Amino acid sequence: MSRTLQLAEQLISRPSVTPEDAGCLDLIAARLAPLGFVCERLDSGPDSFRVQNLYAKRSATGSEQRKTLVFAGHTDVVPTGPLDQWSSPPFTPTHRGGRLYGRGASDMKTSIAAFVVAVEEFLAATPDPLIDLAFLLTSDEEGPSIDGTKVVVEQFKARGERLDYCIVGEPTAVERTGDMIKNGRRGTMSGKLTVLGIQGHIAYPQLARNPIHQAVPALTELAATAWDQGNAFFPPTSWQMSNIHGGTGASNVIPGSVVIDFNFRFCTESTAEGLQARVKSILDSHGLEYTLDWTIGGQPFLTTPGNLVHAVQQAIADETGLQTELSTTGGTSDGRFIAQICDQVIEMGPPNASIHKIDENIVLADIAPLTNIYRRTLENLHAQALAACAAPGAA
Repeated sequence: MSRTLQLAEQLISRPSVTPEDAGCLDLIAARLAPLGFVCERLDSGPDSFRVQNLYAKRSATGSEQRKTLVFAGHTDVVPTGPLDQWSSPPFTPTHRGGRLYGRGASDMKTSIAAFVVAVEEFLAATPDPLIDLAFLLTSDEEGPSIDGTKVVVEQFKARGERLDYCIVGEPTAVERTGDMIKNGRRGTMSGKLTVLGIQGHIAYPQLARNPIHQAVPALTELAATAWDQGNAFFPPTSWQMSNIHGGTGASNVIPGSVVIDFNFRFCTESTAEGLQARVKSILDSHGLEYTLDWTIGGQPFLTTPGNLVHAVQQAIADETGLQTELSTTGGTSDGRFIAQICDQVIEMGPPNASIHKIDENIVLADIAPLTNIYRRTLENLHAQALAACAAPGAA
């Protein structure tokens, strides 16, 4: 059994459903401390929803000029769903048909195990690298994401700490590890629109004002609006309704209000403020009486090809022979928070076909390449730093 597989199984066996960590971070810290990492706990949240956060960093003496690479991820997993539908217990790592089964196998305990082993191997071969290394791990990514990475980033801002490179271990591959990495994500912003009318008897519409009838033309315009055209890295911004609630349940009553929930997934061509202003303009043009509450779940971020993307692409090519695809599709990740203090953020992990499903699994043959890609990326960044030091005019 490889060291990555062994550690992945130890992590999977811990039932760390959000916000529980179940000792995963202690296990990881125990592996990192002997390597020279200073481990800092930045736990947050009320006792009823206490989130565990670990920041571990290995810095060299006089490392002010060094770049810092952080491996980021989460130890929490989504609930299992009906246990009787699993082919084997979700927190008992099980091998079948060349796959490792268990909750978190793909999302993302195997990635965390591969992070640790890749760093161990890299430091064994390069005990004094020209880059500093760090880990940022949380037990609140699958849940509200309020007291996890978001809180840690706010603390880093307050103390003036920035990062240079970040690899988030989210499962990004489609068929084989390395075939796709995420170099950005769209922003997410939700709105709750309440259109106000006047309740009344449906037989006397002149004595009432139907908010559903009033809202429909505005909703039609919102649905038909082209918010932007996207760009080379992002598809156009999309607006989608998710829920409509109206009525008293009786067929003879005009309701006094209707509530519409909607969401923007927006690219870097639009801003949250700009989208809010355009929605308000459309609603006002229809003469609606309404209230509108906004929730910004995350801003879009984009890492254009540079040192980190090139290092990861080369690592994938050398390990697998694949020419990886850069993508910004999919949902959100903690990368949206880290990008506030880190200029280069990418996500790279195993295939995601089984994440959040019954019988979540990872192909065993994908585990060694995942570890090797992470290690090769470290080697490539170290080589870049070495070349920079040797360049004419370097300090």
